[in-house]
Amino acid sequence: MIGRLLETLCKGLRVILAILMATLAIPVGMQVLARYTGVIPTYLWTEELATFIFVWIVMIGSMIAVWEGTHFDVVITPDASQPGTVLVQKAVVYLFVGIFGVLFAWYGIEYAKVGSIQSSVMMRVNLLWTYITVPIAGAVWAIFCAYRLGEAWAEYRASRGAAA
Repeated sequence: MIGRLLETLCKGLRVILAILMATLAIPVGMQVLARYTGVIPTYLWTEELATFIFVWIVMIGSMIAVWEGTHFDVVITPDASQPGTVLVQKAVVYLFVGIFGVLFAWYGIEYAKVGSIQSSVMMRVNLLWTYITVPIAGAVWAIFCAYRLGEAWAEYRASRGAAA
């Protein structure tokens, strides 16, 4: 049940990511046209908008990567063959990423509060819209890691039951 809910969340994140990637092409395309062709005037707000979109792309991409297990994972030991060692290898990664996720979520709230009292220079948009990505990403990393750690534990228990 929870796994399906989290997978649905991740699918939604993928859709948002695709929309943001397509949207990013607009201000970047305008910047290229303005700088190299002179067809349109240089609009400074396009740079801010591209930066805001890019921040969201990076943070959403990191959330998806944590779910898929393709981010923050460095192999420093050979792949284990024993179920207990496999569990330890996975648990170390999930625990560290989860701890950092909790730290990002916790301290990111203060970070977002700082953004909430600032506005961007050109677009006059409240910077909370970009600063909030830090606690959101941290919370999602922590949730995804907790779920994946539970899965790793269930796999370990199942392998122990099959061996007995």
